[in-house]
Amino acid sequence: MKTVAVLLGSLSEKSVNKSFAKALEKLADGRLRFDYLDIAALPFYNDDLWSNPPDAVTSLKQRVEAADGVLIVTPEFNRSFPGLIKNAIDWGSRPWGHNSWAGKPLAVVGASPGNIGTAAGQGHLRSIVPVLGFIQMGQPEVYFTIKPGLIDEHSEVTDDQTRGFLVGFLDDFDRWIDQHGTRPAVAVAAE
Repeated sequence: MKTVAVLLGSLSEKSVNKSFAKALEKLADGRLRFDYLDIAALPFYNDDLWSNPPDAVTSLKQRVEAADGVLIVTPEFNRSFPGLIKNAIDWGSRPWGHNSWAGKPLAVVGASPGNIGTAAGQGHLRSIVPVLGFIQMGQPEVYFTIKPGLIDEHSEVTDDQTRGFLVGFLDDFDRWIDQHGTRPAVAVAAE
């Protein structure tokens, strides 16, 4: 089973994105194991802390490096993604030469009660992840509009068409990880 490091961009216990992530986790059961990273425990990024990095930072980097892929589940705040995610991305990308995100297959999703379902916020996030070395899955895009009752208290998706779409997304992400995940180093014969 593949391990997916999950960055959940909301701290609220009643977050629609938390509910959405749990529903995806349930749909992925048996093939993808979700490892929710505690990005709330990270201090604000400060280059001076690398002389003695906080445990939350070293844990984040180790868990990302051990993962087969990364899933970012983001709300949309003011037409962008939350600073919580940006802070985690900054910690994972440093110090120079030790970018934990490099080469990681990535999918970005988000949920909102609004009709554009995090499209603007994801657009900002998607514009920065390539320079960090992520291998970003472009399709299908998941700008999820969440309505009351669509995900029940057991993290079950109640609508068959929606469930089918999300299973298809997870199928594609699973294949994306297979195609673009870490490969053994290629040995080059000496001349």
